[in-house]
Parts: sequence; C-alpha cells; structure tokens
Amino acid sequence: MTKKIQIDPEKLCKKIEQIYPDIGVCGINVQVIWDEKAESWAVVLEKEGKRLLTHLEPEDIEACEKGEKCIAIGLQLGELKKNLELK
Repeated sequence: MTKKIQIDPEKLCKKIEQIYPDIGVCGINVQVIWDEKAESWAVVLEKEGKRLLTHLEPEDIEACEKGEKCIAIGLQLGELKKNLELK
C-alpha cells in the first residue's frame, strides 16, 4: 500500500504554476487530487474540454515542496502539458 503523504494541494498547485506560469493563465486549469484507486497524488490538466492526468511520485512532491528540486515534476508536467495541447 502506497503511503499517502501529507501535502497541501493548493500549495502544490501554486508550485506547479511557478514552474509553468502559463498553466492556469492561458486556459489550462490545474487540479491536484488524491487518487484512491491508484493510491497516489495526481495532477489533472484541463483545456478546452480535454483532460489529462499524471501521477506524481511522493518523493518528488516532498522534494519540490521543500524547495530542494522540482526537475522530475517539471519534466513530467511539461510532457503532460504538451500532450494536452496536441490532443
């Protein structure tokens, strides 16, 4: 069973918006949710009726929230954003 790390979804959303300032501004909505089925945190991006999500590794979330490194999350979200725009 995956450990549900304690995160503040609003804080993570703000961190995502720092990494990708155009998310949330140019019509791309972002949401962070606990996915019970997958037992992990998911980031959902929505734009013009299209919706994609990705699951984040707990270690990556913790490191990013501590300000240590957000590279893995940045790369994962960049790919998700690109796929959403191509969909």
